[in-house]
Amino acid sequence: MGLTVVIGAGPAGLSAAYELNRKGWPVTVLEADPAQVGGLSRTAVYQGYRFDIGGHRFFSKSPEIEALWTEILGAEMQVCQRLSRILYQGVFFDYPIRPFDVFAKLGPIFTTLCLLSYLKARLFPRPKLVSFEDWVIDQFGERLYRTFFKTYTEKVWGIPCSQISADWAAQRIKGLSMASLIRKTLFPKGEGVIKTLIDRFRYPRLGPGQMWERIQTLLAEAGQPVQLDRKVIQIHWDKGGIHRVQARSQQGERFGVMGQHFISTMPLRSLVRSLVPAAPDPVREAAEQLRYRDFLTVVLVVDEPNLFPDNWIYIHDPSVRVGRIQNFKNWSRDMVPNPEVTCLGLEYFCSVADPFWQLSQAELLTLAETELRQLGLLKKAHILDGTVIRAPKAYPVYDHGYQTHIQIIRAFLEEVLPNLQLAGRNGMHRYNNQDHAMMTGLLAARNILAGERRYDLWRVNQDAEYLEEGDPSAALAGGRAVPQVIGQSG
Repeated sequence: MGLTVVIGAGPAGLSAAYELNRKGWPVTVLEADPAQVGGLSRTAVYQGYRFDIGGHRFFSKSPEIEALWTEILGAEMQVCQRLSRILYQGVFFDYPIRPFDVFAKLGPIFTTLCLLSYLKARLFPRPKLVSFEDWVIDQFGERLYRTFFKTYTEKVWGIPCSQISADWAAQRIKGLSMASLIRKTLFPKGEGVIKTLIDRFRYPRLGPGQMWERIQTLLAEAGQPVQLDRKVIQIHWDKGGIHRVQARSQQGERFGVMGQHFISTMPLRSLVRSLVPAAPDPVREAAEQLRYRDFLTVVLVVDEPNLFPDNWIYIHDPSVRVGRIQNFKNWSRDMVPNPEVTCLGLEYFCSVADPFWQLSQAELLTLAETELRQLGLLKKAHILDGTVIRAPKAYPVYDHGYQTHIQIIRAFLEEVLPNLQLAGRNGMHRYNNQDHAMMTGLLAARNILAGERRYDLWRVNQDAEYLEEGDPSAALAGGRAVPQVIGQSG
């Protein structure tokens, strides 16, 4: 029973450590952040105000994951009623879109044009659905696509919709079409649950970070505390696999940790860069081709108790840069200590290489307030305070050839480092939700406990369920449809 070293204290890493610890297995978690666990699912705190790094719904089709959330937090897991809308041309529309709502608010002329556009799509379907644009137009018609899908998607990914794979649309808007929306509107009890239309989910009373902070506490109570401020900078290996990692604190102190088993959730590119001796040139070149989409949240405290009832609002207006606005009090009232104010999070999607990322906090706070007023959301309210949270490497980017790059890296790691497993979003360079990341962590731990690779983590599908059997090509693609630039391999 040798020590397992887990790199990263996000949902995948902490789930792996939790599973190992409750089975009595020695485990050490190394986390680069000097103060917090949870990764992108952490809860940030400013002047007593709590907020997500993006909104994190707790919903899974995996009964095991749902049960695990209950086991860890119990009554602290609340049921949240979802309300999310689209703001377009100063008008709120239900999201997911509901035909009668759209038609009633945009008037008879627009309604007629939408219906004609939809009928045209049904009568003259596109012969081949190659792009996201193709898929959505085929399902909804071109007019609704340009109104409710195009702008937001391009804000998030920084890629034209005509260059994003249709497979991603089919997966991320699973089961949703104009026909299904109409049936859901007319016969709500007979249509069943469309994944995209989930209107209830669970959420920790003090935000998603409460889940991961609780696991941190349980590990500490078991004598296996998470080691914060330990950024892994070197991974030493030989023909037998990894034998030691070296971490560094922000003050420059170095720490060597030896282990028998290793689970990495650090960004895949960073992992390859950290190998000592260095990986072969083709592997390092493949890793350097991996890219990430970053985003930042501008948090504003507003002197108005109830600005709007939504959990979040999608901003489809192309005249503003903000993509989504979170209202944290409407996720849980305990996120906001003062009931007389509202705490908002304005989300901006970008790249660390963009000049936008380099804007100062003062500039971003001014921009956020300006855009809120332009959108008509502030009215006569005033900004009391604010801060900015930056989240680098939030989303793996799926550009041309990314699957080929990952396969090169995987083949090398699996051949020469048999005691290493990759888990989680950045660890596997896969766009997934936290329940999916958790399942990869749990299965990595169970492989160690079993003493063999019983589970292929790459075959965990998009609903955090493990696929025992299935199409080998699905496993190769990571089991999840993702936004891909058209023309890439795979």
